[in-house]
Amino acid sequence: MLPRPLTPLAAPNGAEPRGRARRAPLGRARAGPGSPPLLLPSMLMFAVIVASSGLLLMIERGILAEMKPLPLHPPSREGAAWRSTAPKPGAPSPEAGDSDLRVLQDVRNRTLRAVCRQPGMPRDPWDLPVGQRRTLLRHILVSDRHRFLYCYVPKVACSNWKRVMKVLAGVLDSVDVRLKMDHRTDLVFLADLRPEEIRYRLQHYFKFLFVRDPLERLLSAYRNKFGEIREYQQRYGAEIVRRYRPGAGPSPAGDDVTFSEFLRYLVEEDPERMNEHWMPVYHLCQPCAVHYNFVGTYERLEADANQVLEWVGAPPHVRFPARQAWYRPASPESLHYHLCSVPRALLQDVLPKYILDFSLFAYPLPNVTREACHQ
Repeated sequence: MLPRPLTPLAAPNGAEPRGRARRAPLGRARAGPGSPPLLLPSMLMFAVIVASSGLLLMIERGILAEMKPLPLHPPSREGAAWRSTAPKPGAPSPEAGDSDLRVLQDVRNRTLRAVCRQPGMPRDPWDLPVGQRRTLLRHILVSDRHRFLYCYVPKVACSNWKRVMKVLAGVLDSVDVRLKMDHRTDLVFLADLRPEEIRYRLQHYFKFLFVRDPLERLLSAYRNKFGEIREYQQRYGAEIVRRYRPGAGPSPAGDDVTFSEFLRYLVEEDPERMNEHWMPVYHLCQPCAVHYNFVGTYERLEADANQVLEWVGAPPHVRFPARQAWYRPASPESLHYHLCSVPRALLQDVLPKYILDFSLFAYPLPNVTREACHQ
């Protein structure tokens, strides 16, 4: 059974902390004086979230845990799975037996509705500033064959979802084909289409995204990009070391960035101009401007992904790839270790950049009390 469409939230932009000098973001040009103002989730916005009763409900339940031109209107698939299984109002979700999961879903729905109803929040992508709209449309993938839109979030299994979409499009024979993922070829993005084509798909297609604990996602990006990817070490890592490590010298390798140095860099970055691997989800996917039908989670990745495949009418042989035995994702334990090694004041500076990701998607803020860190 398909969940009711969410009434989601917009991505307020990041603001500069008071009293802190601004630095140009690495690898990006600074916005000019005529750029739209950057907003950060304010205390008022946070109060709206609390007033929505989402966080209160969490506390109550103890869960604070290359291509031919596309047709303007692709032919409808009669009996499309997600439409034929759409629930009536008040119908239970597929996980109706899991009370904690239902509470989390209710938290997301309440909070998204409450925030998106606020004056000035976008109702569709054309309400967004040009830069934010460009980011959004570049992150929504299109399947016309199965009539769905997927907003990809880096470090939340997006490579596997792109592999699945290539199988559904007939480009790959199987999700198990061993090859390096090309993140652009044979994929269609909303940004590739004309405005009228975009509007049609946003109105008629099934729309979903997957989310992950915000700090766990940051740790995954840090470990992967600065521990394994030379391009990131040279483009970002070397400059981070020069900025934040006394006596680093003029030409550091950038392959030994500490987690604290990475967080200090994030504090000085404008969220809407960040690299996509650490940009907040609300800037990537704009869940007020796009009314997503489903928000899956990394914690329930395989179950949620296969449920989506069933809803969009994927052939039975197409399944979401299983996690490789050798893969070691950033775990809650590893995250706890890293956070306890970070100065608490630094963490307090980072959290506001991601507070809506925590609140909207019902993830707990980290417990880094002295007692918790010494357990």
